[in-house]
Amino acid sequence: MNQSYDLVVIGGGPAGLAAAIAAREAGLADILILEREKELGGILNQCIHNGFGLHTFKEELTGPEYAARYIERARALDIPCRLSATVVDLQREAEGLAVTAVSRQEGLSVIKARTVILAMGCRERPRGALNIPGTRPAGVFSAGTAQRLVNLEGWLPGKRVVILGSGDIGLIMARRMTLEGAKVLCVAELMPYSGGLKRNIVQCLQDYDIPLKLSHTVVDIQGRERVEGVTLARVGEDLKPIPGTEETFACDTLLLSVGLLPENELSKAVGVELSPVTGGPKVNESLETGVPGVFACGNVLHVHDLVDYVSEEAAEAGRRAADYVLAGGQRTSQGEIPLTPAGAVRYTVPCAVDPSRMAGDLLVRFRVGRNLRRAVVTARAGDRVLLRRPRPVMAPGEMEQITLKKDWLTGGEREIVIEAREEKEEA
Repeated sequence: MNQSYDLVVIGGGPAGLAAAIAAREAGLADILILEREKELGGILNQCIHNGFGLHTFKEELTGPEYAARYIERARALDIPCRLSATVVDLQREAEGLAVTAVSRQEGLSVIKARTVILAMGCRERPRGALNIPGTRPAGVFSAGTAQRLVNLEGWLPGKRVVILGSGDIGLIMARRMTLEGAKVLCVAELMPYSGGLKRNIVQCLQDYDIPLKLSHTVVDIQGRERVEGVTLARVGEDLKPIPGTEETFACDTLLLSVGLLPENELSKAVGVELSPVTGGPKVNESLETGVPGVFACGNVLHVHDLVDYVSEEAAEAGRRAADYVLAGGQRTSQGEIPLTPAGAVRYTVPCAVDPSRMAGDLLVRFRVGRNLRRAVVTARAGDRVLLRRPRPVMAPGEMEQITLKKDWLTGGEREIVIEAREEKEEA
């Protein structure tokens, strides 16, 4: 079996598939996808609700339907894929990169690659990271695990449910559990705002009269063999529980939707610098990390709100990886200009830009760290305002984006500041 490729894509979910397809269409023939599950599609396979594909295909699809479009395209392009193959190490070598994978069929194998695209996705934050007091009874699940049990395996985790965390998967599971006959007592959120999309708050909670308790957290879990109750308390501005605000709900299940963590153990192994904000790699305008020939895209880079944007970003990574290989790994540079977040902006992707390498205008994605009303987004290079855009509402759960025109940049800028503030703050 071939053990040397121009491009190895680690991950066969929506990001990996879109990246591999774009690289093949850009002229790269020697590509391999490595996927640890027994089938392609990633997390989309358990997302049976609709709402996917509106941007990409101009129609509403379920998660499996959206994945199938890319799987069929990859097969039509004859892109090879190894399933049930877990990548356990990634290292630099004198002539490229060494990808170590293990599978039941082939055992341990080392695959040589001229370039690699990281598309491993993300995982849920576990209960152990939350420091919730109480025993460890059955009935505590991550929202993603519950989704898999209900949608793929046909098991209902419980009948009376409390959900901690208002991320999109938690909101979607509130509706899903209700439709399966469970009683969702409430969704509690530590922050004073929801971490999910506005449409999911409306369609998954308000349409089913499920209460959303902002600025609340779990302070106790009752039960030894099985969850018997959950106690919530209001938190103050310091995010600490306020004594006397406790409220106990009799329930048999607690679902945790408390954030996603990019899967970046392999990124660390190869020496990629990670952002302290996103937990994903720092990348330039080509979605290339600081390690030459290593690109990143999708939720391994930063957690997206829509899979359509994952595919769009991954396709750009695939094209840039193909350019890198076809150019013999040689890249010219006039120097990278850092993109600096300011105001309510928490981070930007990319983190830096080299105007000499820009293929065209640059799409910059970012998130804000708090709710804003009557906001203004600006991009500045020194005293020069490159862009100023009003935004009626901005929220942490919604990913934002702006476009920097190539002809705005001279290459001599020291930094480009991306800032979001409310109009009253500007005044």
